[in-house]
Amino acid sequence: MTARPALSLKLRLSIGAALLGAGTILTALILYFGLNEVAGRLDAALASENRMARYASLSTQASTFLVVATEAVQTGQPTGSRMERLAPVMDQMRRTFVQLHADVEDAVQAAEALGLDEQSRYGTQSLGIARMQAALDSTETGLAEDEETARLRAHLNGFASRFDQLLSQAVNTEVLFRNNILAGIDALRQRLTLAAIGIACATALAIAAFYLGLIRPQFARLDRLRAAAHQIGTGDFSLQLPVSRADEIGQLSSETNRMAAALLDRQREVQAEWARLNDTIARRTEELRTANAQLADIDDRRRRFFADISHELRTPLTVILMEAQIGKTGSPDAETAFATIENRAARLNRRIDDLLRLARSDTGELALDITSVPLPELIEEVRGEAQAEIDSAGMEMEIARPPQVTLTCDPNWARQVIVSLVRNAIRHARAGTQLRLAAVAEAGHVTLSVSDNGPGVAEADQARIFDRFAQGTSATATAGFGVGLALAKWVIEAQAGSIALQSPLPRDEALGSAPGTKISVRLPRKTD
Repeated sequence: MTARPALSLKLRLSIGAALLGAGTILTALILYFGLNEVAGRLDAALASENRMARYASLSTQASTFLVVATEAVQTGQPTGSRMERLAPVMDQMRRTFVQLHADVEDAVQAAEALGLDEQSRYGTQSLGIARMQAALDSTETGLAEDEETARLRAHLNGFASRFDQLLSQAVNTEVLFRNNILAGIDALRQRLTLAAIGIACATALAIAAFYLGLIRPQFARLDRLRAAAHQIGTGDFSLQLPVSRADEIGQLSSETNRMAAALLDRQREVQAEWARLNDTIARRTEELRTANAQLADIDDRRRRFFADISHELRTPLTVILMEAQIGKTGSPDAETAFATIENRAARLNRRIDDLLRLARSDTGELALDITSVPLPELIEEVRGEAQAEIDSAGMEMEIARPPQVTLTCDPNWARQVIVSLVRNAIRHARAGTQLRLAAVAEAGHVTLSVSDNGPGVAEADQARIFDRFAQGTSATATAGFGVGLALAKWVIEAQAGSIALQSPLPRDEALGSAPGTKISVRLPRKTD
Protein backbone atom coordinates (compact mmCIF):
# COMPACT_ATOMS: atom_id res chain seq x y z
CA MET A 1 0.00 0.00 0.00
CA THR A 2 1.49 3.34 -1.07
CA ALA A 3 1.71 5.90 1.69
CA ARG A 4 0.33 9.32 0.85
CA PRO A 5 2.47 12.34 1.66
CA ALA A 6 1.71 13.82 5.06
CA LEU A 7 3.00 16.34 7.50
CA SER A 8 5.44 15.05 10.05
CA LEU A 9 3.75 13.66 13.15
CA LYS A 10 6.00 15.86 15.26
CA LEU A 11 4.87 18.90 13.26
CA ARG A 12 1.19 18.01 13.56
CA LEU A 13 1.51 17.46 17.30
CA SER A 14 3.39 20.74 17.60
CA ILE A 15 0.67 22.60 15.64
CA GLY A 16 -2.06 21.07 17.80
CA ALA A 17 -0.18 21.91 20.98
CA ALA A 18 0.42 25.45 19.68
CA LEU A 19 -3.30 25.93 18.93
CA LEU A 20 -4.28 24.69 22.38
CA GLY A 21 -1.62 26.89 23.91
CA ALA A 22 -2.87 29.88 21.90
CA GLY A 23 -6.42 29.23 23.11
CA THR A 24 -5.17 29.07 26.68
CA ILE A 25 -3.23 32.31 26.28
CA LEU A 26 -6.28 33.99 24.69
CA THR A 27 -8.45 32.86 27.59
CA ALA A 28 -5.92 34.17 30.07
CA LEU A 29 -5.74 37.53 28.27
CA ILE A 30 -9.54 37.86 28.19
CA LEU A 31 -9.75 37.04 31.87
CA TYR A 32 -6.89 39.41 32.65
CA PHE A 33 -8.37 42.40 30.82
CA GLY A 34 -11.89 41.56 31.98
CA LEU A 35 -10.80 41.38 35.60
CA ASN A 36 -8.87 44.60 35.20
CA GLU A 37 -12.00 46.25 33.79
CA VAL A 38 -14.13 44.89 36.62
CA ALA A 39 -11.56 46.06 39.15
CA GLY A 40 -11.54 49.53 37.60
CA ARG A 41 -15.30 49.76 37.65
CA LEU A 42 -15.45 48.49 41.21
CA ASP A 43 -12.91 51.14 42.20
CA ALA A 44 -15.07 53.78 40.50
CA ALA A 45 -18.19 52.49 42.28
CA LEU A 46 -16.34 52.52 45.60
CA ALA A 47 -15.19 56.09 44.93
CA SER A 48 -18.78 57.07 44.14
CA GLU A 49 -19.94 55.53 47.41
CA ASN A 50 -17.25 57.47 49.25
CA ARG A 51 -18.42 60.74 47.62
CA MET A 52 -22.03 59.95 48.53
CA ALA A 53 -20.89 59.38 52.09
CA ARG A 54 -19.18 62.79 52.03
CA TYR A 55 -22.37 64.36 50.62
CA ALA A 56 -24.31 62.75 53.47
CA SER A 57 -21.78 64.14 55.93
CA LEU A 58 -22.05 67.55 54.23
CA SER A 59 -25.84 67.37 54.54
CA THR A 60 -25.51 66.67 58.25
CA GLN A 61 -23.06 69.54 58.63
CA ALA A 62 -25.41 71.89 56.71
CA SER A 63 -28.31 70.90 58.98
CA THR A 64 -26.14 71.55 62.01
CA PHE A 65 -25.19 74.94 60.55
CA LEU A 66 -28.85 75.89 60.06
CA VAL A 67 -29.83 74.76 63.56
CA VAL A 68 -27.00 76.67 65.24
CA ALA A 69 -27.55 79.76 63.11
CA THR A 70 -31.34 79.75 63.64
CA GLU A 71 -30.88 79.38 67.41
CA ALA A 72 -28.38 82.24 67.48
CA VAL A 73 -30.71 84.49 65.46
CA GLN A 74 -33.77 83.68 67.55
CA THR A 75 -31.95 84.29 70.83
CA GLY A 76 -30.68 87.61 69.52
CA GLN A 77 -27.02 86.87 70.09
CA PRO A 78 -24.61 89.55 68.97
CA THR A 79 -22.76 89.15 65.70
CA GLY A 80 -19.40 88.23 67.23
CA SER A 81 -20.86 85.56 69.49
CA ARG A 82 -23.04 84.25 66.68
CA MET A 83 -20.14 83.92 64.21
CA GLU A 84 -17.94 82.40 66.87
CA ARG A 85 -20.46 79.61 67.39
CA LEU A 86 -20.86 79.06 63.62
CA ALA A 87 -17.12 79.05 62.84
CA PRO A 88 -16.39 75.39 63.77
CA VAL A 89 -19.33 74.14 61.70
CA MET A 90 -18.39 76.23 58.70
CA ASP A 91 -14.73 75.15 58.96
CA GLN A 92 -15.82 71.55 58.95
CA MET A 93 -18.03 72.13 55.90
CA ARG A 94 -15.16 73.81 54.05
CA ARG A 95 -12.87 70.82 54.79
CA THR A 96 -15.58 68.60 53.37
CA PHE A 97 -15.74 70.79 50.25
CA VAL A 98 -11.97 70.43 49.82
CA GLN A 99 -12.25 66.64 50.12
CA LEU A 100 -15.13 66.57 47.62
CA HIS A 101 -13.12 68.65 45.13
CA ALA A 102 -10.20 66.19 45.51
CA ASP A 103 -12.56 63.23 45.02
CA VAL A 104 -13.99 64.78 41.85
CA GLU A 105 -10.48 65.40 40.46
CA ASP A 106 -9.58 61.76 41.10
CA ALA A 107 -12.80 60.67 39.39
CA VAL A 108 -12.01 62.85 36.36
CA GLN A 109 -8.52 61.35 36.07
CA ALA A 110 -9.89 57.80 36.46
CA ALA A 111 -12.44 58.51 33.70
CA GLU A 112 -9.70 59.60 31.29
CA ALA A 113 -9.65 56.13 29.72
CA LEU A 114 -13.45 56.31 29.20
CA GLY A 115 -13.31 59.42 27.03
CA LEU A 116 -14.00 63.15 27.23
CA ASP A 117 -17.75 62.77 27.76
CA GLU A 118 -17.29 60.77 30.94
CA GLN A 119 -14.71 63.26 32.19
CA SER A 120 -17.15 66.13 31.52
CA ARG A 121 -19.91 64.37 33.41
CA TYR A 122 -17.67 63.98 36.42
CA GLY A 123 -16.42 67.54 36.04
CA THR A 124 -19.96 68.99 36.43
CA GLN A 125 -19.94 67.73 40.02
CA SER A 126 -17.13 70.14 40.81
CA LEU A 127 -19.35 73.03 39.62
CA GLY A 128 -22.18 71.99 41.95
CA ILE A 129 -19.75 71.74 44.87
CA ALA A 130 -18.43 75.21 44.08
CA ARG A 131 -21.99 76.60 44.07
CA MET A 132 -22.72 75.03 47.44
CA GLN A 133 -19.49 76.49 48.77
CA ALA A 134 -20.48 79.93 47.34
CA ALA A 135 -23.88 79.67 49.03
CA LEU A 136 -22.14 79.00 52.34
CA ASP A 137 -19.78 81.96 51.84
CA SER A 138 -22.68 84.28 50.91
CA THR A 139 -24.72 83.23 53.95
CA GLU A 140 -21.67 83.66 56.18
CA THR A 141 -21.20 87.21 54.88
CA GLY A 142 -24.90 88.06 55.42
CA LEU A 143 -24.87 86.71 58.96
CA ALA A 144 -21.75 88.67 59.78
CA GLU A 145 -23.01 92.07 58.38
CA ASP A 146 -26.76 92.25 59.12
CA GLU A 147 -28.22 92.68 62.58
CA GLU A 148 -31.93 92.59 61.83
CA THR A 149 -33.58 89.35 62.65
CA ALA A 150 -35.77 89.36 59.52
CA ARG A 151 -32.79 89.80 57.23
CA LEU A 152 -30.84 87.14 59.09
CA ARG A 153 -33.75 84.74 58.69
CA ALA A 154 -33.90 85.60 55.02
CA HIS A 155 -30.22 84.70 54.62
CA LEU A 156 -30.77 81.39 56.39
CA ASN A 157 -33.87 80.55 54.35
CA GLY A 158 -32.06 81.38 51.12
CA PHE A 159 -29.11 79.21 52.13
CA ALA A 160 -31.37 76.33 53.07
CA SER A 161 -33.30 76.39 49.80
CA ARG A 162 -30.25 76.80 47.55
CA PHE A 163 -27.98 74.41 49.44
CA ASP A 164 -30.61 71.69 49.67
CA GLN A 165 -31.29 71.95 45.95
CA LEU A 166 -27.61 71.83 45.01
CA LEU A 167 -26.90 68.98 47.43
CA SER A 168 -29.87 66.95 46.16
CA GLN A 169 -28.73 67.52 42.58
CA ALA A 170 -25.16 66.40 43.45
CA VAL A 171 -26.39 63.31 45.28
CA ASN A 172 -28.77 62.38 42.44
CA THR A 173 -25.97 62.81 39.92
CA GLU A 174 -23.67 60.64 42.05
CA VAL A 175 -26.39 58.00 42.35
CA LEU A 176 -26.72 58.05 38.58
CA PHE A 177 -22.96 57.63 38.21
CA ARG A 178 -22.97 54.72 40.62
CA ASN A 179 -25.91 53.05 38.89
CA ASN A 180 -24.20 53.42 35.52
CA ILE A 181 -21.03 51.91 36.91
CA LEU A 182 -22.92 48.97 38.42
CA ALA A 183 -24.83 48.49 35.18
CA GLY A 184 -21.49 48.47 33.30
CA ILE A 185 -20.14 45.85 35.70
CA ASP A 186 -23.20 43.68 35.13
CA ALA A 187 -22.88 44.06 31.35
CA LEU A 188 -19.17 43.22 31.56
CA ARG A 189 -19.98 40.19 33.67
CA GLN A 190 -22.43 38.99 31.04
CA ARG A 191 -19.88 39.52 28.28
CA LEU A 192 -17.22 37.67 30.26
CA THR A 193 -19.68 34.86 30.95
CA LEU A 194 -20.50 34.56 27.26
CA ALA A 195 -16.78 34.70 26.40
CA ALA A 196 -16.00 31.98 28.97
CA ILE A 197 -18.80 29.79 27.61
CA GLY A 198 -17.58 30.36 24.06
CA ILE A 199 -13.98 29.61 24.99
CA ALA A 200 -15.01 26.49 26.90
CA CYS A 201 -17.03 25.23 23.92
CA ALA A 202 -14.21 26.06 21.50
CA THR A 203 -11.68 24.35 23.76
CA ALA A 204 -13.85 21.25 24.07
CA LEU A 205 -14.28 21.14 20.30
CA ALA A 206 -10.53 21.67 19.76
CA ILE A 207 -9.63 18.92 22.23
CA ALA A 208 -12.17 16.56 20.67
CA ALA A 209 -10.87 17.36 17.19
CA PHE A 210 -7.25 16.98 18.38
CA TYR A 211 -7.97 13.63 20.01
CA LEU A 212 -10.26 12.15 17.36
CA GLY A 213 -8.40 13.56 14.39
CA LEU A 214 -4.80 13.02 15.53
CA ILE A 215 -4.22 11.22 18.82
CA ARG A 216 -6.72 8.36 18.52
CA PRO A 217 -5.62 7.30 14.99
CA GLN A 218 -1.98 7.26 16.14
CA PHE A 219 -2.93 5.06 19.12
CA ALA A 220 -4.59 2.65 16.69
CA ARG A 221 -1.45 2.59 14.53
CA LEU A 222 0.73 2.05 17.60
CA ASP A 223 -1.53 -0.83 18.69
CA ARG A 224 -0.96 -2.45 15.29
CA LEU A 225 2.79 -1.98 15.72
CA ARG A 226 2.66 -3.55 19.20
CA ALA A 227 0.72 -6.54 17.85
CA ALA A 228 3.26 -6.85 15.02
CA ALA A 229 6.15 -6.80 17.50
CA HIS A 230 4.45 -9.52 19.56
CA GLN A 231 3.93 -11.58 16.41
CA ILE A 232 7.60 -11.20 15.47
CA GLY A 233 8.56 -12.15 19.03
CA THR A 234 6.70 -15.45 18.67
CA GLY A 235 8.68 -16.23 15.52
CA ASP A 236 5.91 -15.49 13.03
CA PHE A 237 7.39 -13.13 10.42
CA SER A 238 4.57 -13.32 7.87
CA LEU A 239 3.03 -9.90 8.45
CA GLN A 240 2.38 -6.75 6.42
CA LEU A 241 1.45 -3.58 8.27
CA PRO A 242 -0.61 -0.98 6.37
CA VAL A 243 1.36 2.20 5.68
CA SER A 244 -1.18 4.95 5.06
CA ARG A 245 1.02 7.95 5.88
CA ALA A 246 4.68 8.72 5.37
CA ASP A 247 5.13 10.19 8.85
CA GLU A 248 7.24 8.81 11.70
CA ILE A 249 4.84 5.96 12.54
CA GLY A 250 4.46 5.21 8.84
CA GLN A 251 8.24 5.04 8.50
CA LEU A 252 8.42 2.78 11.54
CA SER A 253 5.74 0.52 10.01
CA SER A 254 7.71 0.38 6.76
CA GLU A 255 10.88 -0.55 8.62
CA THR A 256 8.96 -3.19 10.59
CA ASN A 257 7.65 -4.68 7.34
CA ARG A 258 11.17 -4.67 5.91
CA MET A 259 12.58 -6.27 9.05
CA ALA A 260 9.87 -8.94 9.08
CA ALA A 261 10.54 -9.73 5.42
CA ALA A 262 14.30 -9.95 6.07
CA LEU A 263 13.71 -12.19 9.11
CA LEU A 264 11.36 -14.39 7.09
CA ASP A 265 14.00 -14.78 4.37
CA ARG A 266 16.64 -15.48 7.00
CA GLN A 267 14.38 -18.01 8.70
CA ARG A 268 13.96 -19.85 5.44
CA GLU A 269 17.72 -19.78 4.86
CA VAL A 270 18.36 -21.07 8.39
CA GLN A 271 15.85 -23.85 7.93
CA ALA A 272 17.51 -24.81 4.65
CA GLU A 273 20.96 -24.63 6.26
CA TRP A 274 19.70 -26.67 9.20
CA ALA A 275 18.42 -29.36 6.87
CA ARG A 276 21.77 -29.40 5.04
CA LEU A 277 23.60 -29.46 8.38
CA ASN A 278 21.58 -32.44 9.55
CA ASP A 279 22.42 -34.23 6.32
CA THR A 280 26.10 -33.35 6.74
CA ILE A 281 26.09 -34.50 10.37
CA ALA A 282 24.50 -37.78 9.41
CA ARG A 283 27.02 -38.27 6.60
CA ARG A 284 29.98 -37.28 8.76
CA THR A 285 28.78 -39.51 11.59
CA GLU A 286 28.72 -42.46 9.27
CA GLU A 287 32.15 -41.54 7.91
CA LEU A 288 33.54 -41.22 11.44
CA ARG A 289 32.02 -44.54 12.40
CA THR A 290 33.71 -46.17 9.42
CA ALA A 291 37.00 -44.34 10.11
CA ASN A 292 36.93 -45.37 13.78
CA ALA A 293 36.45 -48.96 12.79
CA GLN A 294 39.37 -48.70 10.37
CA LEU A 295 41.55 -46.97 12.99
CA ALA A 296 40.69 -49.62 15.56
CA ASP A 297 41.74 -52.31 13.08
CA ILE A 298 44.97 -50.49 12.20
CA ASP A 299 45.76 -49.89 15.88
CA ASP A 300 45.20 -53.53 16.68
CA ARG A 301 47.51 -54.60 13.86
CA ARG A 302 50.14 -52.06 14.96
CA ARG A 303 50.15 -53.30 18.54
CA ARG A 304 50.46 -56.89 17.33
CA PHE A 305 53.32 -55.79 15.07
CA PHE A 306 55.25 -54.12 17.90
CA ALA A 307 54.69 -57.07 20.22
CA ASP A 308 55.66 -59.64 17.57
CA ILE A 309 58.74 -57.82 16.32
CA SER A 310 59.95 -57.17 19.86
CA HIS A 311 59.79 -60.86 20.72
CA GLU A 312 61.31 -61.83 17.40
CA LEU A 313 64.26 -59.44 17.89
CA ARG A 314 64.94 -60.21 21.54
CA THR A 315 66.07 -63.84 20.98
CA PRO A 316 68.74 -63.23 18.31
CA LEU A 317 70.01 -60.17 20.16
CA THR A 318 70.40 -62.19 23.33
CA VAL A 319 72.49 -64.72 21.40
CA ILE A 320 74.62 -61.91 19.95
CA LEU A 321 75.32 -60.59 23.42
CA MET A 322 76.31 -64.01 24.73
CA GLU A 323 78.57 -64.75 21.76
CA ALA A 324 80.18 -61.33 22.01
CA GLN A 325 81.00 -61.91 25.66
CA ILE A 326 82.51 -65.34 24.93
CA GLY A 327 84.57 -63.98 22.03
CA LYS A 328 85.85 -61.13 24.16
CA THR A 329 87.16 -63.51 26.83
CA GLY A 330 88.64 -66.08 24.37
CA SER A 331 90.39 -63.94 21.72
CA PRO A 332 92.41 -60.91 22.78
CA ASP A 333 92.77 -59.61 19.22
CA ALA A 334 89.00 -59.60 18.66
CA GLU A 335 88.23 -57.68 21.83
CA THR A 336 87.58 -54.37 20.07
CA ALA A 337 85.28 -55.91 17.49
CA PHE A 338 83.38 -57.90 20.04
CA ALA A 339 83.06 -54.81 22.28
CA THR A 340 81.52 -52.95 19.37
CA ILE A 341 79.12 -55.85 18.76
CA GLU A 342 78.21 -55.80 22.42
CA ASN A 343 77.54 -52.04 22.44
CA ARG A 344 75.42 -52.19 19.31
CA ALA A 345 73.50 -55.17 20.55
CA ALA A 346 72.87 -53.44 23.90
CA ARG A 347 71.59 -50.37 22.05
CA LEU A 348 69.27 -52.54 19.93
CA ASN A 349 68.04 -54.28 23.04
CA ARG A 350 67.34 -50.91 24.65
CA ARG A 351 65.47 -49.85 21.54
CA ILE A 352 63.30 -52.94 21.78
CA ASP A 353 62.52 -52.01 25.38
CA ASP A 354 61.50 -48.59 24.11
CA LEU A 355 59.18 -50.22 21.60
CA LEU A 356 57.58 -52.27 24.33
CA ARG A 357 57.10 -49.19 26.50
CA LEU A 358 55.44 -47.34 23.66
CA ALA A 359 53.17 -50.25 22.96
CA ARG A 360 52.16 -50.45 26.63
CA SER A 361 51.63 -46.69 26.87
CA ASP A 362 49.26 -46.77 23.90
CA THR A 363 47.16 -49.30 25.77
CA GLY A 364 46.84 -46.91 28.69
CA GLU A 365 49.46 -48.62 30.85
CA LEU A 366 52.56 -46.69 31.94
CA ALA A 367 55.01 -48.93 33.78
CA LEU A 368 57.56 -46.79 35.62
CA ASP A 369 60.72 -47.96 37.32
CA ILE A 370 61.58 -45.05 39.60
CA THR A 371 65.20 -45.07 40.76
CA SER A 372 68.13 -42.76 41.44
CA VAL A 373 69.86 -41.54 38.28
CA PRO A 374 73.00 -39.34 38.24
CA LEU A 375 72.30 -36.35 36.04
CA PRO A 376 75.69 -36.43 34.18
CA GLU A 377 75.11 -40.07 33.33
CA LEU A 378 71.64 -39.38 31.95
CA ILE A 379 72.94 -36.49 29.80
CA GLU A 380 75.79 -38.64 28.49
CA GLU A 381 73.31 -41.35 27.43
CA VAL A 382 71.23 -38.76 25.64
CA ARG A 383 74.29 -37.40 23.84
CA GLY A 384 75.45 -40.86 22.83
CA GLU A 385 72.07 -41.82 21.41
CA ALA A 386 71.37 -38.56 19.57
CA GLN A 387 74.86 -37.61 18.35
CA ALA A 388 74.70 -39.61 15.14
CA GLU A 389 71.43 -37.95 14.10
CA ILE A 390 72.85 -34.52 14.99
CA ASP A 391 75.94 -35.11 12.86
CA SER A 392 73.83 -36.47 10.00
CA ALA A 393 71.71 -33.29 10.06
CA GLY A 394 74.81 -31.10 9.92
CA MET A 395 74.01 -29.54 13.27
CA GLU A 396 75.94 -28.88 16.47
CA MET A 397 74.66 -29.42 20.01
CA GLU A 398 76.17 -27.46 22.86
CA ILE A 399 75.96 -29.35 26.16
CA ALA A 400 76.45 -27.23 29.22
CA ARG A 401 78.36 -28.90 32.03
CA PRO A 402 75.67 -30.50 34.19
CA PRO A 403 75.58 -30.10 37.96
CA GLN A 404 76.60 -33.15 40.01
CA VAL A 405 73.15 -34.05 41.28
CA THR A 406 70.98 -37.17 41.25
CA LEU A 407 67.45 -37.45 39.85
CA THR A 408 64.60 -39.59 41.11
CA CYS A 409 62.89 -40.89 37.97
CA ASP A 410 62.58 -43.74 35.49
CA PRO A 411 65.93 -43.50 33.63
CA ASN A 412 64.70 -45.15 30.46
CA TRP A 413 61.64 -42.96 30.13
CA ALA A 414 63.59 -39.81 31.09
CA ARG A 415 66.28 -40.59 28.49
CA GLN A 416 63.70 -41.32 25.83
CA VAL A 417 61.84 -38.05 26.53
CA ILE A 418 65.03 -35.92 26.30
CA VAL A 419 66.18 -37.75 23.15
CA SER A 420 62.73 -37.20 21.63
CA LEU A 421 63.01 -33.46 22.36
CA VAL A 422 66.41 -33.37 20.63
CA ARG A 423 64.99 -35.23 17.63
CA ASN A 424 62.01 -32.86 17.55
CA ALA A 425 64.45 -29.90 17.43
CA ILE A 426 66.46 -31.59 14.64
CA ARG A 427 63.29 -32.14 12.64
CA HIS A 428 61.87 -28.60 13.01
CA ALA A 429 64.99 -26.40 13.41
CA ARG A 430 67.50 -28.01 11.04
CA ALA A 431 68.07 -24.69 9.26
CA GLY A 432 69.29 -23.07 12.50
CA THR A 433 72.13 -25.67 12.91
CA GLN A 434 72.44 -24.87 16.63
CA LEU A 435 71.12 -26.86 19.62
CA ARG A 436 71.74 -26.52 23.33
CA LEU A 437 71.17 -29.07 26.10
CA ALA A 438 71.36 -27.55 29.56
CA ALA A 439 70.50 -28.55 33.11
CA VAL A 440 69.86 -26.35 36.13
CA ALA A 441 69.62 -27.67 39.67
CA GLU A 442 66.93 -26.16 41.86
CA ALA A 443 65.62 -26.79 45.35
CA GLY A 444 64.00 -30.22 45.08
CA HIS A 445 64.03 -30.28 41.26
CA VAL A 446 66.29 -30.28 38.22
CA THR A 447 65.28 -28.58 34.97
CA LEU A 448 66.64 -30.01 31.69
CA SER A 449 66.04 -27.88 28.60
CA VAL A 450 66.54 -28.35 24.86
CA SER A 451 66.87 -25.06 22.90
CA ASP A 452 67.04 -24.57 19.13
CA ASN A 453 67.54 -21.75 16.62
CA GLY A 454 64.46 -22.56 14.56
CA PRO A 455 61.42 -20.54 13.45
CA GLY A 456 59.71 -21.01 16.78
CA VAL A 457 56.11 -21.98 17.60
CA ALA A 458 53.23 -19.60 16.87
CA GLU A 459 51.49 -18.29 19.97
CA ALA A 460 48.15 -19.65 18.75
CA ASP A 461 49.67 -23.19 18.57
CA GLN A 462 51.45 -23.15 21.94
CA ALA A 463 48.26 -23.87 23.88
CA ARG A 464 47.69 -27.14 21.96
CA ILE A 465 51.27 -28.27 21.31
CA PHE A 466 51.04 -30.84 24.11
CA ASP A 467 47.60 -32.10 23.02
CA ARG A 468 47.38 -35.61 21.69
CA PHE A 469 47.08 -35.83 17.90
CA ALA A 470 48.37 -32.25 17.44
CA GLN A 471 50.68 -32.03 14.43
CA GLY A 472 54.19 -33.25 15.23
CA THR A 473 53.26 -34.77 18.59
CA SER A 474 52.18 -38.26 17.56
CA ALA A 475 54.09 -41.19 18.95
CA THR A 476 54.24 -42.53 15.43
CA ALA A 477 55.57 -39.41 13.73
CA THR A 478 57.48 -39.77 10.48
CA ALA A 479 60.88 -39.43 12.19
CA GLY A 480 60.44 -42.77 13.97
CA PHE A 481 58.89 -44.11 17.09
CA GLY A 482 60.29 -41.43 19.40
CA VAL A 483 58.13 -40.08 22.21
CA GLY A 484 55.75 -37.29 21.04
CA LEU A 485 55.15 -34.15 23.12
CA ALA A 486 51.73 -35.35 24.32
CA LEU A 487 53.21 -38.65 25.51
CA ALA A 488 56.24 -36.83 26.92
CA LYS A 489 53.94 -34.63 29.03
CA TRP A 490 52.12 -37.70 30.29
CA VAL A 491 55.35 -39.52 31.16
CA ILE A 492 56.95 -36.53 32.93
CA GLU A 493 53.83 -35.63 34.96
CA ALA A 494 53.50 -39.30 35.99
CA GLN A 495 56.94 -38.89 37.62
CA ALA A 496 55.85 -35.78 39.61
CA GLY A 497 57.49 -33.48 37.06
CA SER A 498 56.36 -30.93 34.51
CA ILE A 499 57.11 -29.87 30.96
CA ALA A 500 56.88 -26.35 29.45
CA LEU A 501 57.49 -24.58 26.15
CA GLN A 502 58.91 -21.10 25.56
CA SER A 503 58.95 -19.41 22.13
CA PRO A 504 60.39 -17.06 21.05
CA LEU A 505 63.47 -17.05 23.29
CA PRO A 506 64.75 -13.90 24.98
CA ARG A 507 67.63 -12.34 23.10
CA ASP A 508 70.11 -13.16 25.88
CA GLU A 509 69.17 -16.87 25.64
CA ALA A 510 68.71 -17.18 21.87
CA LEU A 511 71.24 -19.19 19.84
CA GLY A 512 70.96 -16.92 16.81
CA SER A 513 68.73 -14.41 15.07
CA ALA A 514 65.79 -16.82 14.68
CA PRO A 515 62.98 -16.82 17.31
CA GLY A 516 63.95 -20.25 18.58
CA THR A 517 62.14 -22.65 20.91
CA LYS A 518 63.02 -24.05 24.33
CA ILE A 519 61.29 -27.05 25.88
CA SER A 520 62.04 -27.57 29.57
CA VAL A 521 61.53 -30.78 31.55
CA ARG A 522 61.40 -30.51 35.34
CA LEU A 523 62.10 -33.74 37.29
CA PRO A 524 62.37 -34.42 41.03
CA ARG A 525 65.83 -34.25 42.58
CA LYS A 526 67.02 -36.84 45.08
CA THR A 527 67.31 -35.33 48.53
CA ASP A 528 69.73 -36.66 51.14
